[in-house]
Order: sequence, then C-alpha cells, then structure tokens
Amino acid sequence: MAEEAHFEEEALEKTVLSPIPESMEVTAGADSSPGEGSESDSDSESDSDSEANDKLQVQTLESELYDNPSNYDAYVQYVKLLRRMGNIQKLRQAREAMSALFPLTPTMWQEWAQDEAFFNSGPDACPVIEKLYERGVSDYLSVPLWCDYVNFVQENDPSVRECSPAGISRARNLFERAITAAGLHMTEGNKIWEAYREFEQAILHTIDESDTEAREKHVQRIRSLFHRQLSIPLVDLESTLLAYKTWEVEQGNAFLLESAELDKIFPHVSSAYKKAVDMFHVRAQFEEKISQQDLSETERLQHYLVYLKFEQSMQDPARVNVLFERAVADFPISADLWLDYTHHLNKTLKVGNIVRDVHLRATRNCPWVGELWVRYLLCLERCRSSETEISAVFEKSLQCTFSTLDEYLDLYLTRVDGLRRRISFAGEAKDPLDYISIRETFQRASDYLSPHLKNTKTLLHLHTYWARLEAKLGNDLVASRGVWESSLKICGSMLEAWQGYIDMEIEFGNISEARSIYRRCYSKRFPGTGSEEICQSWLRFEREFGKLEDLDHAVQKVTPRLEELQLFAAQQELKVTDQKENNIKKGIREKRKSTTDMTDEESPVKRQKESTRPKKTNGNNKSRPENAAELGEDQDSKSKADEADKVHEQGKKDTHSDKPKVFTDQCTAFISNLDPKTTNNHLREFFTDVGGVTAVRILHDKFTGKSRGLAYVDFVDDEHLAAALAKNKRMLLGKKLSIARSNPKKGRKDSAGHGAASGEQPGKVGKSALNDAVETSQEEPRLPPRPESAAHKRGLEDVPLKGKNTFATPRSVKPLGWSASKPKTTNEGEEENPKSNDEFRQMLLKK
Repeated sequence: MAEEAHFEEEALEKTVLSPIPESMEVTAGADSSPGEGSESDSDSESDSDSEANDKLQVQTLESELYDNPSNYDAYVQYVKLLRRMGNIQKLRQAREAMSALFPLTPTMWQEWAQDEAFFNSGPDACPVIEKLYERGVSDYLSVPLWCDYVNFVQENDPSVRECSPAGISRARNLFERAITAAGLHMTEGNKIWEAYREFEQAILHTIDESDTEAREKHVQRIRSLFHRQLSIPLVDLESTLLAYKTWEVEQGNAFLLESAELDKIFPHVSSAYKKAVDMFHVRAQFEEKISQQDLSETERLQHYLVYLKFEQSMQDPARVNVLFERAVADFPISADLWLDYTHHLNKTLKVGNIVRDVHLRATRNCPWVGELWVRYLLCLERCRSSETEISAVFEKSLQCTFSTLDEYLDLYLTRVDGLRRRISFAGEAKDPLDYISIRETFQRASDYLSPHLKNTKTLLHLHTYWARLEAKLGNDLVASRGVWESSLKICGSMLEAWQGYIDMEIEFGNISEARSIYRRCYSKRFPGTGSEEICQSWLRFEREFGKLEDLDHAVQKVTPRLEELQLFAAQQELKVTDQKENNIKKGIREKRKSTTDMTDEESPVKRQKESTRPKKTNGNNKSRPENAAELGEDQDSKSKADEADKVHEQGKKDTHSDKPKVFTDQCTAFISNLDPKTTNNHLREFFTDVGGVTAVRILHDKFTGKSRGLAYVDFVDDEHLAAALAKNKRMLLGKKLSIARSNPKKGRKDSAGHGAASGEQPGKVGKSALNDAVETSQEEPRLPPRPESAAHKRGLEDVPLKGKNTFATPRSVKPLGWSASKPKTTNEGEEENPKSNDEFRQMLLKK
C-alpha cells in the first residue's frame, strides 16, 4: 500500500509538472461565473468548428498517406495534428508507422516520450518509455535527448532512485554510454559530464561517514571523472578546473587552489589540461563557422567538410566519429556525408555493431543511393550475419528507386558475390546454401536489366559471370550454354558476346561446338573491324585445333567475306576522300566568292575615281572612243577574254573526265517500279537470300531529292547476279519489281541516238542518268540535293522559256533556230565597220 501511495503521489506530481498539450488542457466550463456564459458559448462554438476542421484534415492526410506512404511531410503534419487533438491511440500508430519508414528527429522522440509519460504511469510504463529513448538515441546524436534519458532513469527507475547496487551500476553504464556517444561534443558534451559528476556526488552523500574506505574509493571515482573531463577540449574548461579545485578544497586539499601545486601533485592532469586547451583553441574557428546562423545550408555543409578533413588529419578516430555524427544530425539526407562516414568506418573499424548500425542508418536516411546498400551488404557479410538478415536487406534495397541502372546491377552482383563466397567456403558459413539462390538472383537481374541494357558491356559482363558460375560452381555445362544463347539474343551484335561463348567452349575442350559457333557468326556484321576480326579468329582457330579439311573449309567460307569487306572498306574510303575534295573545292569557291565580293565593293570607288579623270568628248558632250582603232582594240580584248574562259572551262571538263569511274555496271542489276519509300536497307534485305551485294544505288531527282523508283544493285560475281535476276516480278513494299541486267553500253547508244535527234551531244543522257544515282550506304545516310549556286540561277534566268521543262535544258545546247553557219544580216554586216563622229551625229539628228 505504501508503494502504491508513493506511485500515486509521483504520478500526481508528474501530472502537475509535465508540459500538457494545449488541446489536452481542461477548460473551466460549468465552473465559470454567470456573467461569462455568452463568452463560453462562443468559445464552445469555435472549438466545435476547430474540431470539425481538424477531423477533416485528418481524413485528408490519411488518404494521402494511404496513396503514398513515403510522404514524409504528410506524416509530420499528421502527427502534429493528432497530438493537438489528443488522440493518443492514432498518435501511437502514426508514430510507429513513421518510425518504421523514416528516422525521427530528436525533438520528435522527446515529444513521444513526454506524451507516453503523461498518459501512462506506474512501474509498467518505465520500460516502455526507456525503449523509446533507446530508439531515439540510435537515430541521431543529440545531447539533450541523452540528458532527458538519464534524468528519466534517475527519477523513475526504483533501483536507481533507491541507490541500490544494481541501480547504481545500471545508471553508471548508461552514463558511460552517453559519454562515449556525446562526451567529445565540444559545445554540449560538458552537460553530460556535469550530470555524471552530480550523480556520483549524490551517491557520496548516501555513504556513511564511518565507512572511510568506501567514501575514499568514491572520492577517487569523482576525482577521476574530473581528470577525464579536464583532458577533453570542451567549452568552459576554466570553469571546470575551478569547480575541480573547489571540490578538492571541500575534500580537505586546500593547497590545490594554486595551479603550481596542481602541476606538482597531478602533473599528468595539468599536462592533459593544457593540451586540451590548445586543442580547443585550434578547433574554435571551425566551431564558430559551423554554428553561424546566417549561413546557407550549402555553406554550413562545406564548413563541416573542411572541419572533418582537419579532424581526419589529426588521426583521432573517436573525435572523427563524433564530428560525423554531428554533421549527419544537421544534414541527415546528405549522401556525400554518409558515404564519407561509412568509408571512414570501413577503413578504421571495419567490423562491429557500431559499423553495422551506421550502415543501417545511412540506408534509412538516403535509401535512393545504391552504393550505401552495397556497403551495407558487405558490412553484414564481414560481421558474419545470417543469410536471413542479408536476404532481407537485399530485398529491401530492391524496393528503392535508384537514379541509374548501374546501381541496380551493382546490387545484384554484390548479392551474387556474397552467395558465391558462402557456397565456396561452406565450412565457415552458419547455414548451408544451394546454388539455386545464385541462379535465381542472376535470372532476376537479367529479366530486369535486359530490356534497358541491350548490346552493352555491362549486361554482357553479367551474363559472362553467370555462365562461368553455371559451368564451374553449378557443374552444369548445358545451363551455361543456355545462358550464352540467351545472351546472344540480347547482345548478338557485339563481337565480345560471340568470342566469349567460343572461349568458354575452347576452355572446356569442346572444339566441335566452338567451330559451329564460328560458322554461325563469321558472316555477321559487327561494328568497327569486328567482322574482319571474327574471320581471322576462325582461321587461327582451325590452324591451332582443326584438321586440314577444316582449315580448307574455313578458308573457302571466309575468303569471299573478307573480299566483300575489303571492297566495302575501299568504297567507304573513296567516299571520305571525295568528301574531303568537295570540302576543299567548296572552300576555294567560297574564298573566290569572297574575293569577288570585295572587288564588287571596291568597284564603285574605282568608278568614282575614273569619273573624275578628264575624258575626250565630241561636240554633243558624248563620251566615246576617239576613232575606230580604239573600238577595235576593245573588241579584240573582249574576244581574247572569251577565248581564255572557254579554254579554262574545257580544262575543267577534261580534269573532271579524268576521275576514275567507281561503278562500271559490269555485274549490276537494274531495278524499276520501286516504291518511293524504299531504302537501301529494304533492297539489301530483299537480296539477303541471294547474297553477294556490294553496293545499292537508288536514283533520286536532282532537284527535289525524291526517289525516281529506279535503282542499281551491284553484285560480287555473275552467279549472285543470276540468282538476283531470278527474283524478277517479286513483291517489295506492295509493288512488283522489274529486275534486269544493267547494260551500260546499250544505254549509252540509246542516249546518244536520242541526243542526236534532239540536238544534244551524244552520250549526254546516259551520263546524266548515272550522275543522278546517289549511292547511300547503311552507315552513311543519303545527303539532300545540293542547292544551286547563284551563278547557275542567273544562267537559268537568261535562257528564254520554250515549252515545258526548259529549266532542265543543258547549257551546251544552243537555242532552237540558231546555227553557226547561218548568214549574217546586212545590219550585222554594217555593224562590223565603225561609224565616224559625223555619221553618229546625223543618225541622232534624224531620230
């Protein structure tokens, strides 16, 4: 009964002293005076409106959290609203759900513990609240939370309050944990030291004065606490030293008031104190920068990083750990901080519960960083954790969203590595595993990553690793080949995939299987020089492993393929050369054009200078040559210039005609009735069963760039051409093709006859048809038609229009009705003799 009365008094006292939420306060209600009735009615109405509004907000937040349980801000608002309403049942559920997803701030843990202490009392409530404090101090470093924790234990734990040996031991263990966690905190750590000393001094007062030995032992314990605190760089070290001297005086050591006496009696304490003061002064500038309130978050984080580098250079792991804890408490979602922190622990401690706890907290604060999950899995493996725990962490990591696919791949590979090590060293594992776990992990990784990483080296590395483990660790060569076959479906255009498959078969001595793979892939098209490399690799393989018949067969298959590749490479090189020449000529034309523009710009000035020169005029003030001789000289100079231009143009034509012809049409199929949408790839696929295609040329209109429905397809030899002609009248893109052998000589004769009949030069049409063919390879798309130059446009404008399609009339064709042998008229003949000044004057007077 006495204990129950004691607990009732304690609960009553706690109810009076505990901070009560505003919504939980009891209103006056019926105890109010009669004059205040109207005010109480209005207050009740406002309270009812506020309560209805709160319920509506609660429903809204519950709906949001149901749709998105990872909404941190919604959880914070939800908890605050329930706490204001005083709904303790829903409040507990909300806090539990939130703490399962996110680490809570120290303030949230303090409020949670205070609310539980307010609503619960008695001996059963103390363990529940202590568990809340334990969970709180494990999330972040917080000196106020540690102080609340130790104060709660001292006030509410009966064994501690009664100073029983078990209670004293429990309290000391709790204080030592607090000092280990936050005792090195430069600005707040002294609070825990002072609380620890006050607790020990309170115990000293309970010891009987007659028990001298026990009192002396306890005095030594308190003195040791002072010495430990004085050796740490904390704020107010001078006040701590003064308190220590005062305490020593109380114990009867008055001579310690002088610092010189302290040096003589406790030289190690004095030396440690001076060293701590020096350390504090060195770090004071860093503490000042990280504690400034007017800085942005980025600047404060940068100051933390500089401070951490300094502490790491001092090589004191304990101080580095405490500073990291302070940094992550201020910046909990900084991935760089957690990466640096875990790297520091893996380098200094490597194993232990502390390292595992930090990795767990890192993944809770930054679950979107795949590297943190990888380090967590490796940490669990170093700590010899059970397979159940490691598997649970791996499954939880896959539920997170990462920014890159490489992070997912790294996670899968880390999991496979751990399983492989456990199976390889099964004697050291706690529980035996089956190879099926590795196979399932590989299959999950392939199913998830293959649609996104086709034809990439990362995915190929995954399948190579998988196939090797199937063959060596799983002892299943058939399963290994199945992995390679599935990999070829995804990465079949990569030479490395085929070569890896072949290397595995050679490694296991399966020569015939390797040969069959070479036969499947030697004709495939690989990027770069991969096609030549696979052919040469097959020849080397047959020289090293095969018979003479196998080598002859490989040479027979590979030689045409190599010739085809060499021809294609030569064509590509010729294209590049022509492109370079065209660029050079274009640059020269642009340079000449710029020079002409400069001349045109200067010509008005020249004309102005010439206009200022004195000129000979006749009586009518008309400027003209003095006599016929000058006029004849002008005409002679013009005719010479025209002849020089003709010679220059003829030289250009001769130079152009000296270029070698790339397409001779000796082994070419002429195709007509093509769909306008037909491309080179369509024609190559159409003749895939025939083979031997070296080039495809689709004819396009020179001005519009549209397909003319005609094409030339070159083949290696007549045998392939004959097979291609057999596909005449076959359908392609909904049109029946007409395929015939190309006969360039016949085309030139026909075009020559047509040109003679129409007044054109012989062979002109056949050559223009060949020039209209624009060859476009698969690697290089067809260029759009080249725009006409300004000079060409001016030339077209000078040609009179005569009927239809006169814009395509060649420049060399003379206008109809003109002949070089046509006799000149009389007027033209008269113009040959220049007129005199008198004749010009008379002619003008007549007009």
